[in-house]
Amino acid sequence: MSSKTDIEWHLTTRPPDHANRHLRAVRYLVLAGFCLLPLSGCTSLVIGAGATAGVAALQERGLDGAVSDTAITAEIWQKFLSKDEKLFLDIEIEVVEGEVLLAGRVPSVADQLEAVRLSWQVDGVRSVINEIDVGSGMSLMDSAGDLIITTRIKTALMFDGDVFAINYSIETVNGTVHLMGIAQNERERERVISHARETSYVKRVVSHIRLKDDVNRQGT
Repeated sequence: MSSKTDIEWHLTTRPPDHANRHLRAVRYLVLAGFCLLPLSGCTSLVIGAGATAGVAALQERGLDGAVSDTAITAEIWQKFLSKDEKLFLDIEIEVVEGEVLLAGRVPSVADQLEAVRLSWQVDGVRSVINEIDVGSGMSLMDSAGDLIITTRIKTALMFDGDVFAINYSIETVNGTVHLMGIAQNERERERVISHARETSYVKRVVSHIRLKDDVNRQGT
């Protein structure tokens, strides 16, 4: 189910120190937004994570599910930061109904395994999908390219009247697109995957999209 473009990026310039500091500052501010709000204040937590309660309620997982997933994400980030700042900076986290996707690139297998171990320590985690690559760090240009890919796919989903875009999360790492979410039916799932595959510079698409009526979904 994977596809590769004939165009490959060869941008290997290491990010300057000020770029790393900027990324670090952004992550700290986001995590601070989580931490300043009490986990018992569910609606406030969702708003602090960048979504309104109304938007969360419209998702297939519902308001309670969105709040729980946001809390899980915040706690995993806190564990990464407490253990090793590099884990916090190098790994992206997506959580849908307690299913945790870890994507990114770390220097060693030990770092990869540690990220998985820490994720399992968080209450509410039902499964951990390990999509972390092991190797040298990505350049600033690579990261910018991944962000462009993710933005293009999200835009395509929003303008597709046959896709309920609010139900999907997308992470792109070194041209590999990771899809998570809940599809209304098989046709919608295939449309989402197709949009990702047809986006320029995408090397590979990995789908972890569940169907709405999947018996393995929490609460079904």
